[in-house]
Order: sequence, then C-alpha cells, then structure tokens
Amino acid sequence: MSVIAMWAHPRAVSTAFLRMMIERGDVCIIHEPLVTLTDWNEVQAPGLDGGTVTLRSPGEVLGHLAELGVDRTVFFKDTLEYRHQYLFDHPEEIAGFRHTFIVRDPAKAIASHYLIKPEVACHEIGYEHQYDLFELAWRVSGERPVVIRAESLLAEPAETVAAYCQAVDLLYLPHALQWVPEDRIEWHRSRRWHLDAIASSGFSAPAKEYAATVDNDERLRSYYDHHRPYYDRLVEHALI
Repeated sequence: MSVIAMWAHPRAVSTAFLRMMIERGDVCIIHEPLVTLTDWNEVQAPGLDGGTVTLRSPGEVLGHLAELGVDRTVFFKDTLEYRHQYLFDHPEEIAGFRHTFIVRDPAKAIASHYLIKPEVACHEIGYEHQYDLFELAWRVSGERPVVIRAESLLAEPAETVAAYCQAVDLLYLPHALQWVPEDRIEWHRSRRWHLDAIASSGFSAPAKEYAATVDNDERLRSYYDHHRPYYDRLVEHALI
C-alpha cells in the first residue's frame, strides 16, 4: 500500500480534488494535517484500528501517515501557505511517500486568496514553498513528483484524473467525478476556505469576478511577480 501526498498552494482547487478522492470510497483520506496542526496545535486522524487519534507534532503526523499506509492506501492533501520547515529538517520521514502537486494560474489564485483573506502576506501565496518542496520530494524519493494543473482538472476532469491515477498506481474510478454537495466535518475548522467545494457536485470553475486583481492592485501584482517563476518551473512538469 502507499501514502499519496498532494501538496497545493492555497486556492488551487485541491479541496475539490480531495472531495473526489473521498467519493472513491477505497482510500483513507486525511485533510490538511500539517496546516491544521500549525493553526490549532493538534489534528485528528483515522486510527489504525478504527476511531480517531489526536496528533500534536509534525513527527507524530508523518509517522502516523506512514503507519496507516502499511496496509491501506492513504491520501492526504495539505496547503503550503506555511513552509512546514519540519519536512526540510527531517526529509527521511517523507522519502517513502508518493508526492503530487496541484498548481493553478497565480493570477486567479492570488485574487481568490485575497478575497477571503485581505491581509494575506506574500509568502502565504505558497508557490515558493511549493517549488522548494517539489525539489526536496524529488531528491529524497528518487522519483519526479506528479504535477497536475487546476485548469486541466476543471476543463478535462476525466482525462486529468485518469492520468493522475495512472501516475500514482490507483484504479481510475469514473463515478468519483460526481458527488452530492455537502458540508463535511473535515472542513469545519477552516470552512470559509471551502465554500466552493461544499457547494460543488463535480469539477467546474466557479463564475467569479474579483474586484482586486494582479492587474489593478499593486500589492497583489508584487505577489504575482514574486511567485510566477516558481509556478512556471512547476507547470513544466504537469501531466496535462
């Protein structure tokens, strides 16, 4: 069995991807364990024999993920508004994971991020952290991490998910591309970030207009200029 990690910058459509993985029904799912740990000092995860366990350090989280993955396939996704320095200080603890990344056009992601969190700082946009982790994961695992584009996922969900599944040795399950909209317990602590996923029933781009964008806001443009090179390096490796 295995542990599949999806590393995302904020506003990358990663929660919808996780919702699709939940719909599969054959994978153990954990939502943003490191971000939750950073924000709340603890995170709950499925126990080895049913029930839940409470984890209170990055080492506990990674160790528990590895234990879960011994006899089942585990999928977790996390976002990289934080660098998660523990990963860089203890790379051996993620060497056995299957690392995957999802990226979205920075202009759209930044405008979406700002709409929810106007006080967002440049480092929280996340692409720099994401690229640094991409390089680390490639080095310690010996395998080039899988990268998918949010735009491909939204435009061609079947093709993109099928390619992803093939890359991580999962059976492609077409039924998982549709689900019933619901407000899941996994998202209750960070609900304001997941309203689009809560309302969704599949992969589709929400029709939104943003008042502040990288084209009309100087601060957001500076964020874009900083992070765009990291996005460009990541998207070079995209499956589709």
